Amino acid sequence: MTMTGILIVAAYIAAQMTSDVLSLKIAVVAGLSVDVGTFIYPFTFTLRDLVHKLLGRAAARTVIVAAAAINLLMAALFAFAAWLPPAPDWPLQAEFAAVLSPVWRIVLASIAAEVLSELTDTEAYHLWVTRVTHRYQWARVLVSNSLSIPLDSLIFCWGAFGGVYPAATVWSIFWANVLIKGAVTLLSLPGIYAVREREP
Repeated sequence: MTMTGILIVAAYIAAQMTSDVLSLKIAVVAGLSVDVGTFIYPFTFTLRDLVHKLLGRAAARTVIVAAAAINLLMAALFAFAAWLPPAPDWPLQAEFAAVLSPVWRIVLASIAAEVLSELTDTEAYHLWVTRVTHRYQWARVLVSNSLSIPLDSLIFCWGAFGGVYPAATVWSIFWANVLIKGAVTLLSLPGIYAVREREP
């Protein structure tokens, strides 16, 4: 693997982990409820496309599964840290546990959404390259992301929040997710030109 490939894989996993932690906060943006991880997570789709372009489909699939396993381990470690008794003079046990103890429903919904949407993105990207054209690299990213973004948002929002919040709030989070992820996709489109195509 090239140095560029290592950096892209590292960036993909870092973005996955960071977005999962930030999704613990639900904010209001332009009148819509949104989990804050939505501002980082969309970059993973283009980063995954870069992995695919540089290292191939098998590598992209492996990175997706590895990131899911790492996120699951991260949540388990947060739970373990919250479970450990605090030092007598450490005053933040309740705050630490309240913020970082995983809500397993959210963790599992997030990982399911990530894996299914990213694998869908991988297959759509691959079909574009093998069945449509190698040209118009921006189009392969746009097409694959336009399928994976709504799928990811639907699985995550309803898996994590369905039945917990009113349906109107869940749909608000869903639409905020789709809109923000779509905007980030457009901003990140030029990134696909950052690496050379993998030799067949």
